[in-house]
Amino acid sequence: MSEIKVRFAPSPTGYLHVGGLRTALFNYLYAKKVGGKFVLRIEDTDQKRKVKGAVENLISTFKQIGISFDEGPAQGGKNGPYFQSQRLEIYQKHIHKLLDDGNAYPCFCSPERLEKIRTEKMAKKETPKYDRYCLTLDKSVVEQRMKLEPFIVRMKIPDGDEIVFFDAVRGRVAIPSAEIDDQILIKTDGFPTYHFANVVDDFLMGISHVIRGEEWLPSTPKHALLYQFLGWKLPKFVHLPLLLNPDKSKLSKRQGDVAVEDYLKNSYLPEALLNFVALLGWNPGDNQEVFSLDELVKKFSLKRVQKAGAVFDVEKLKWMNGQWIRAEKLEKIAELGKPYFLDANLDISDKRQFLAAVENARKRVDTIPEMVEHSLPFYRDLDFSDDDLEILRNESSQKVLKFWAEKIAEKSDWNESEIKTLIKETIEKTGIKGKDMFFPLRLSLFGNTQGPDIPTLIEILGPKKAVERLKIQL
Repeated sequence: MSEIKVRFAPSPTGYLHVGGLRTALFNYLYAKKVGGKFVLRIEDTDQKRKVKGAVENLISTFKQIGISFDEGPAQGGKNGPYFQSQRLEIYQKHIHKLLDDGNAYPCFCSPERLEKIRTEKMAKKETPKYDRYCLTLDKSVVEQRMKLEPFIVRMKIPDGDEIVFFDAVRGRVAIPSAEIDDQILIKTDGFPTYHFANVVDDFLMGISHVIRGEEWLPSTPKHALLYQFLGWKLPKFVHLPLLLNPDKSKLSKRQGDVAVEDYLKNSYLPEALLNFVALLGWNPGDNQEVFSLDELVKKFSLKRVQKAGAVFDVEKLKWMNGQWIRAEKLEKIAELGKPYFLDANLDISDKRQFLAAVENARKRVDTIPEMVEHSLPFYRDLDFSDDDLEILRNESSQKVLKFWAEKIAEKSDWNESEIKTLIKETIEKTGIKGKDMFFPLRLSLFGNTQGPDIPTLIEILGPKKAVERLKIQL
């Protein structure tokens, strides 16, 4: 069996879109599952759209989320990405073969003429294709004009009924030849278009499986033809389903909140983001939803990639993030939460208290910043409403608070079992139980009748602070 090799080939035009992350992740999972290689290739042939720093941001984002690449030109002793802009001589060699074989031809038409053709075709409700004017030029005229004028190179789409290829998700796909335009392969600046460079690089790099988004499906007939013209074997095509908004419209960069780096900056856990994205268009075949990256590698199969569009539900992502916040090591979650606590001007110098507060808060949140709100009562003076004060100052509440203040002050350390024993003792000694006991205790310690259980409150506050709060309304 030949080597399995896949690639992720983004353009350096901005941040990493969640759709791009999904494509990269599926390629990564498949390569790791079958022992193949995963290549990063930067498709920077459109120099006008290139954004400064985009490649560095892309590589940094992948490093943060834990996805690595296996092959590329050496950069600082490590595998870096391939850049198409550094491979122009390779494309020129192959474009000459297409020209010599009559499968491509020069085109000298001005942008104005091309736009006029397009407008006229659309007005007639026809496919806005090039009219092949330059294909009819005499060979000697073409050779002379090539020396004097800028030109592009177009692929000559063969006449015929349809172009057929196979997709791992959709099976046999057939596109009528009449619907396909004579694709531009080389631009006037000598740079190849995506379609041409993509095919040449995939073949020369030994890419066995082209796993990419469904939006590239209409372009695949052109790619299949180029493989045929160049005498090359086709890779296996795998087109992943579209990512959709909850209203089933296509997820777009223009709609915001689709940059991976933004989710990371907002303290979404990389593990949660990968877990969530992995389930957009793929399912494991059972009810499991929470997966580590290693578990995803073991479970992943191209056979379980679906055709239907996958809804990017931010609420589901939040839920997934909450699962990972509770599953990760406490120290890691505390470290991630630290900047938000400091921004709220909270004194978290007491490490024991801080870890205890984070442990309590992470059971109740879906995002890291939300932990601050759930921890505020432990770090700031409590405010009581008139209704709260009425509860705290009634006779039975005062009896409970006094009893607890005296008992808690007896020791500098209390564990959960001892607190539970104290609750039983309170009932025996005072005859007060249920909400008549728990409401005043929780109110005085936490500022709310709803909240963590009493042992948790004592643990986080510590006996000294707990006694201070128990006494404040006595």
